[in-house]
Amino acid sequence: MGFVSRVREFIREALVEFRKVTWPSRQELVNSTTVVIVLTIVLALFLGGVDIGLARIVERILR
Repeated sequence: MGFVSRVREFIREALVEFRKVTWPSRQELVNSTTVVIVLTIVLALFLGGVDIGLARIVERILR
């Protein structure tokens, strides 16, 4: 089996699998995206706060 025929077979099988997928509705997509963005912001703020707090603790220890 040559390279080109393997690529064609892969693409054909990938398209068959894409037809089996249950795609989310627009509202489900918007809700999921909102949750991901909010959680990312919350986690970034938390980790930033921890980083600043630990940096200040280490700074006071080293003085």
